[in-house]
Amino acid sequence: MTGTDQKFGLKMKRLFRFTALIPLLLTLLFLGACSTNPATGKQTFTAFMSRDDELRVGAEEHPKLIKSFGGAYTDAKLRAYIRRTGLKLAALSEASSLPFTFTILNDDRVNALALPGGYIYITRGLLALAGNEAEMAGVLAHEIGHVTARHTAERYSATMATNLGLIVLGAIGSAAGVPAGVGDIVGYGAQAALQGYSREQELEADKLGVRYMTRAGYDPAAMTSFFHKMAAHAELERALEGKTEAAANNIMATHPRTAQRIDQAIKLERTARGAVGQHPVLGRDGYLAEIDGMVFGDDPEQGIRKGRDFIHPGLGIRFTVPPEFVLFNSPSQVVARGPDKAVVIFDLAPAKSAKGVRSLPDYLTGVWGRNLTLSDVSRLNVNGLQAATATARGRGRDGLRDIRLIVFDGGQEGDKNRIFRFAFVTPTTVTAGLNTELRRTTYSFRRLTDAEAKAIRPLKIKVANVRPGDTRQTFARLMPFEKFRERWFDVLNGLKPGEKLIPGRKVKTVSE
Repeated sequence: MTGTDQKFGLKMKRLFRFTALIPLLLTLLFLGACSTNPATGKQTFTAFMSRDDELRVGAEEHPKLIKSFGGAYTDAKLRAYIRRTGLKLAALSEASSLPFTFTILNDDRVNALALPGGYIYITRGLLALAGNEAEMAGVLAHEIGHVTARHTAERYSATMATNLGLIVLGAIGSAAGVPAGVGDIVGYGAQAALQGYSREQELEADKLGVRYMTRAGYDPAAMTSFFHKMAAHAELERALEGKTEAAANNIMATHPRTAQRIDQAIKLERTARGAVGQHPVLGRDGYLAEIDGMVFGDDPEQGIRKGRDFIHPGLGIRFTVPPEFVLFNSPSQVVARGPDKAVVIFDLAPAKSAKGVRSLPDYLTGVWGRNLTLSDVSRLNVNGLQAATATARGRGRDGLRDIRLIVFDGGQEGDKNRIFRFAFVTPTTVTAGLNTELRRTTYSFRRLTDAEAKAIRPLKIKVANVRPGDTRQTFARLMPFEKFRERWFDVLNGLKPGEKLIPGRKVKTVSE
């Protein structure tokens, strides 16, 4: 037997010995790491994420999550109100000793998230949709429920236990070692917050949310009413985008729930804990007073949409998309979706790829469009800005697409070039029909004057009183939206189609 054979035989003997111990080791691991959660009363497996780990993960991921959502909303009065409400609920939970932190994300999407260690997030978009304090408190209480139930620790530990079994059984050379992923939990926190919970975890968080709301005196039925508002908003989003599937990063995607399951949670918690008081709190007028004047939609720091116009005072640019196109803004790019799945995408070239670029055509062919077969590469002058364009054809999931790329010289930013980019993507069957309007979009791109940049103001929530004779159409026609004005008004106020307004009642509108 050669030396190599002997070493291989020794490795195999060690592996067999270690493998024989696997059932015992895993059994001891599961038994030793299972404990009764005081919030749920259930045995939970959290072997790979301790309570200290949760605090550490939350603290390290907190600034990363805020940055990924465009920053925190800085209105001091509103921040204090959300913090006050959140701390009141957290103090009534089984994890009242945690240093809970409540943050409003400067994001117009409807979403709420939680990181382990007591970090709770709620977006501006969600606050605009909620109609009273109880609905807002229900969202916070639900997220507190995820924290007290330690759902992130459960998911992480279950994942690592599965990986451990797979690694042990499949890696001969690591028989005596520890799997590389075990213990590497930094970075998992934000990832987990953006992933959907299981339906069982959602039911559990709803039950706990109902418990904390009831203890604080709120009407837990507000959780169901707000769910219906979220569903109506998700349908409006799909209508705006011309899609049938839900958005990937909103609360309906990350929290897979139904109204029936929320009602089930309310019944289960009431059965276990007793009925809510005779006069549960909704807090409608007080809540509307708190959000009156809150920024709605885009913050100027991220650029704002006004109908078909996108205007960015920080970058000093503006452009107009074609009729029937709807703009969607995010911290990384602007997307305009049009008829027949035509799309316009605008962004800023990454600083690394733009650094040292000497020629816009070279950037098109050698950097941005290097994976495409580009043709008709040419230079342009658009409103005094140097530009370059090229075309290509590619196959997408729905067939052939025509692609036109356009890049603009945005000047220098420090030691790097600034390059603005457009991608016009159209089905080949509609390209000719959209050509004129897309050219108009190209030639609408221009620099803002200093006066124009300073004059830009965001849209804001405005609370108004309904007067005798006012109708939904009265307020809807004042809404500064290109499409679905009446539907926007209904969704923001939780109204059913055709529902009449009550004189003296307060309603939410949007104004410049």
